[in-house]
Amino acid sequence: MNLATQTTPKHDIANPSLAAEGKKRIEWAERNMPVLAQIRERFEKEKPFTGIRFSACMHVTTETANLMRALKAGGAEIALCASNPLSTQDDTAAALVHEYGISVFARNAVDRDGYYAHINAALDIEPHQVFDDGCDLVNTLHTTRKELLPNIAGGCEETTTGVIRLQQMAQDGALTFPMIAVNDTDTKHMFDNRYGTGQSTVDAIFRATNQLLGGKVFVVGGFGYCGKGVAERARGMGADVVITEIDPTKALDALMQGYRVMPMIEAAKIGDVFVTVTGNRTVLTAEHFAVMKDGAILANAGHFDIEIDVAWLEKNTKKNPRIRHQTDEYVLSNGNRVLLIAEGRLVNLGAAEGHPAVVMDMSFADQALTAEWLVKSAKNLTPGVHYVPTEIDKEVASLKLKSMGAKIDTLTPIQVEYLNSWKHGS
Repeated sequence: MNLATQTTPKHDIANPSLAAEGKKRIEWAERNMPVLAQIRERFEKEKPFTGIRFSACMHVTTETANLMRALKAGGAEIALCASNPLSTQDDTAAALVHEYGISVFARNAVDRDGYYAHINAALDIEPHQVFDDGCDLVNTLHTTRKELLPNIAGGCEETTTGVIRLQQMAQDGALTFPMIAVNDTDTKHMFDNRYGTGQSTVDAIFRATNQLLGGKVFVVGGFGYCGKGVAERARGMGADVVITEIDPTKALDALMQGYRVMPMIEAAKIGDVFVTVTGNRTVLTAEHFAVMKDGAILANAGHFDIEIDVAWLEKNTKKNPRIRHQTDEYVLSNGNRVLLIAEGRLVNLGAAEGHPAVVMDMSFADQALTAEWLVKSAKNLTPGVHYVPTEIDKEVASLKLKSMGAKIDTLTPIQVEYLNSWKHGS
């Protein structure tokens, strides 16, 4: 795209000179996102978002860039900000602004004030729809930018943590527009949360520590879809995987799959590597740090940096910063050391590149098609949390199968009739 004759969109990015490099990486990701590419081609012809403004608070990565390109191809005006300071890829941000003409407010490692300044800048376009990763943008709308609420038809949330927060808002009667839980589609749960989080979390631990997982005791806090993925990948690398849970059904599932299950305080005594992935706070705290082995590795794969009590470590230990890539060492009063990766933030994006593009292809295809559906359907939805129509999820799965060269069976007329009648006996 040549923007020489066009006005550069509003932005706050770290380094415009990185745009060319970012464009190369965005195009590399695009090669592994064939479903979203097909959707973008259709959007470019049909322009379903003409006159629609989107504010998006998401991880500013090459995969997200391709979703933004799809929305713009459909006629949308977009302002993107970062949902996590450590996940922002500065070259991607630069390319979106200077190569693709999309407004971006994101800098890697920006402080808290800068983070919220960027959210507010993205909201300044007065959006009709929103995309959120973690509910911070929606929360900002309902607290400090209430004047924008009447203009918003709806939006999408892509994280487990964000959906939990939205459900709480809806329960309290605070949510004023419909939000679609894209996170809860089958394609998102099964592929993004399970396979994407599993692989990218282990990848981040490798990049940060260069440790061999074989023979290590690997503790996973939480056995939801993300926890299952992390546990599977760690076991595949030869680790002895321990699961901690608060849900008896999930704990039983873990036990039946052959994992050891125990309370975190017991796991803390034997673990070599710890990954929290619960969506809740203070999963690893001072009582756990006190009994850990010397050199225990701590990582968080949940959306926010609240699962590991980093504030306690900062206040009560001696810190040796950045002893390796995105790894800080904290020396406890007993002389033992714990190694914290990516400041306790989302580790797969803080210390690695996040999910592979082939996985995000499905999640962002869900997002794009849901946004299109919302343009037509938002007026029929009540404020609250809603779910992606099944036909959209099935369409994405079908397109993905086709892109991978796989075929499946279809029901015969006799089978359809049997499944839709109660009159058949055995």
